[in-house]
Amino acid sequence: MIAFDTKLKTVLDRVHAQSAAQDGAMGAYFRERFERGGPAAMKFDADMEQFFADKLVALERDKAEFCYQVCRSLRAARIVEAGTSHGVSTLYLAAALRDNVGQPGRGVVIGTEHEPEKAAAARKNFAAAGLSEYIDLREGDLRESLAKLTGPIDFLLLDIWVDAVMPAVERVVPHMRPGGVIIADNSEQSRDGYKDYFAYIADPSNRLTTVTLPFDGGLEFTVRG
Repeated sequence: MIAFDTKLKTVLDRVHAQSAAQDGAMGAYFRERFERGGPAAMKFDADMEQFFADKLVALERDKAEFCYQVCRSLRAARIVEAGTSHGVSTLYLAAALRDNVGQPGRGVVIGTEHEPEKAAAARKNFAAAGLSEYIDLREGDLRESLAKLTGPIDFLLLDIWVDAVMPAVERVVPHMRPGGVIIADNSEQSRDGYKDYFAYIADPSNRLTTVTLPFDGGLEFTVRG
């Protein structure tokens, strides 16, 4: 357990509890869809988008703490997160950035969120934790919000539906520095959904190597060469 300051810890405890309280409903929803239509019914569609409109879908605490530690070890100053939701994992990334650079203006966490309501909730959490000045949350389609980036990027977190993984990767990875790290959530659980990402890694011109870490669902640890 990382010893975060009281303000940040209070917010993290609240949002993790809020996320955990939604797990039962999400599990029941996916079971019902699978029983009704099998694997084909698990694709993201309008019904699923509506169901998840008020869900945090937060990165688990152990994975988020691991991301914090990786960003600290990299001395990361430019971080991108694809898939912010209510900003749970963003708080860990911003805390690592703050601990690395010491004060606002010396680095940034660039977050992305398509849903305006979730972006508004995330901003409230950032303010409550005292980390707003370290975060640039970009609303809308990430194909547009990440179209203009400046490097070098030290760290990329992919905690997003698999359909949006490659649009994020294609926009961010070319700006990553040698030794930069990409973390992709649920890479074992969603192996087929990540097939294009693994093909991208396998292309030597992209200078990437990877290993699947044994977190629940799999956590892909990819390094830019």
